[in-house]
Amino acid sequence: MPRYKLLIEYDGALFVGWQVQDNGLSVQGVLMAAVAAFCGEQVPVQGAGRTDAGVHALGQVAHIALAKAWDTDTIRDAINAHLRPYPVAVLAAEGVADDFDARFSARTRHYVYRIINRRADLALDAGRAWRIPRPLDASAMREAARPLVGRHDFTTFRAAECQAKSPVKTLDRLDVERDRDEVRIHASARSFLHHQVRSMVGSLVQVGEGRWSADDLARALAARDRRACGPVAPPDGLYLVKVDY
Repeated sequence: MPRYKLLIEYDGALFVGWQVQDNGLSVQGVLMAAVAAFCGEQVPVQGAGRTDAGVHALGQVAHIALAKAWDTDTIRDAINAHLRPYPVAVLAAEGVADDFDARFSARTRHYVYRIINRRADLALDAGRAWRIPRPLDASAMREAARPLVGRHDFTTFRAAECQAKSPVKTLDRLDVERDRDEVRIHASARSFLHHQVRSMVGSLVQVGEGRWSADDLARALAARDRRACGPVAPPDGLYLVKVDY
């Protein structure tokens, strides 16, 4: 069966998350319905990242296997035609080898978290960033983030309902940058624990506001205790931006 890789973007605010669930609309669910409407096949749409409710994507990747070969532009355009009016779009489709798996073939997943650091309310970015009115020290956040890079037990930054077999992960990048009123936190790894990025962001904000020191964050990591984590950042500002294969 011909297999295709899909590059997808979406606004996660409308959805219960990527994965099909019984309690509401999912990104995976509307994609499966769009594929079925296009070609008449009920096929799984396997994604690279199972983003949570409210989390967005600029570069989610998924794969589908169809009974017959199709032109890739036709696949893209036909799926998009059946996705309307949902805020989901297939940016590109390409043929891949039979052993390609969007989830298990992925080498690195890249996320960015957007914080708008200003007093004024959000207009254009409402639901797409976390507004923090208090001044943030992005330099202090950047320095505090460095010890988290590498292989660690991230139990402190793991959701209680996380189903990963081990809390030990290798974090390839955790960086903080400021562009005027916007603070962006970049995180890259082969895989993440449930709520790991949002948990780390929330704790870094504690540093940026002066409530924690860099040593406090290091101690929270070493504690390996969920109770040592700072407040978890809301999903609005989190984006899956790219997946490497």
